[in-house]
Amino acid sequence: MKVYFDASKLEHQEALRALWSASFPDQELQSLISDQWKEMGWQGRDPSTDFRGAGFISLENLLFFAKTFSTSFQRLLKKQGGKGAVWEYPFAVAGVNITFMIMQMLDLDATKPRTFVRAVFLQMLSENEWAFDLLYCVAFVVMDKLWLERNATYMEFNDVLKSTRVQLEKELLMDDVLRIEDMPSYSLLC
Repeated sequence: MKVYFDASKLEHQEALRALWSASFPDQELQSLISDQWKEMGWQGRDPSTDFRGAGFISLENLLFFAKTFSTSFQRLLKKQGGKGAVWEYPFAVAGVNITFMIMQMLDLDATKPRTFVRAVFLQMLSENEWAFDLLYCVAFVVMDKLWLERNATYMEFNDVLKSTRVQLEKELLMDDVLRIEDMPSYSLLC
């Protein structure tokens, strides 16, 4: 969580290239600073400027989603099934914001669990090192589902993100949810 994205680090550059390849396998990336990134929903030519809030983990989350649930990832990235402008939220920037929202929801900066949601999640994480990444993928599809159900606009993004958090907290606290895979919204992933 405390690792900031550093464009000078080879590992971070390679992760960006891997994200591009997973997102657009038939399209070569011209450069790490390129207008091509806007196709993915970055704010400008240089995606490294969009990682400020959530750091390197947000890039890792996007990459995990792209590789693990490629069908869901591609559906959201390519905005399949939506109605034009109704679908428009900046995909990649939304992904960074989802990472940040989950970090806040789980109160991951605290040294001791202060919320029951965090305690429940830490138990899940102790049994599956990919729990955070899986929760991220679930959060992204939940956010997208809520976005479409509300016919939300860009100005409503924060409201949709708050509703996503409420939905995740509710599901994490269900008695029969012992793993991320047990969450009802996990079934949205493919």
